[in-house]
Amino acid sequence: MIPANTRGPGGIVVRYGDTDAAHVLSVYADLRCPYCKRMELGLGAVMERAADEGRFAVDHHFGTFIDDSAGGSGSLEALAALGAAADEGQKPFMHYLRALYADQPSEDVDAFADRDTLLRLADEVQALHTDAFRQKVMERTYLPWAAQVAAAFETSGVRSTPTVLIDRTPVPVIGPTGYAVTPEAFLAGTAPR
Repeated sequence: MIPANTRGPGGIVVRYGDTDAAHVLSVYADLRCPYCKRMELGLGAVMERAADEGRFAVDHHFGTFIDDSAGGSGSLEALAALGAAADEGQKPFMHYLRALYADQPSEDVDAFADRDTLLRLADEVQALHTDAFRQKVMERTYLPWAAQVAAAFETSGVRSTPTVLIDRTPVPVIGPTGYAVTPEAFLAGTAPR
């Protein structure tokens, strides 16, 4: 089973934006990573808007290494739920991603391993009020897919999150203070070369 709106072998990349975009922003993240939360809350809507305007498409690559380092399975479980959201469309996926980061537990709390928590956070996204989405989360339909996505991340060569590339060129997303750079700085960094 592979969710909709994915690409690559086994659907290991979740695409937001035009399938034939001239430029691709590759975002490498872990759903339990606190710096990824800072990036998403500071720049997620900016990335979404820029993709909507055709500036680039966003390819999401997800790791689950915090499950290994902090213990638990929350990154994997949340990723499987995101796969179910991707089936409902690109916007529901992006909005659920933002909802997960907005309510991200501290690294040492494995709250995302609880399917009831994942469904409660999905309540914030109108398009996810479907029986199909709920059933896929409760039955962990996309857990095997999530494991494939995580395995692909492990072999990607990326060693830290968040890592963001525009057409394979690194883009700074976290500033010296440890928080997201300004939208202006981010957009300047993604300008075509």
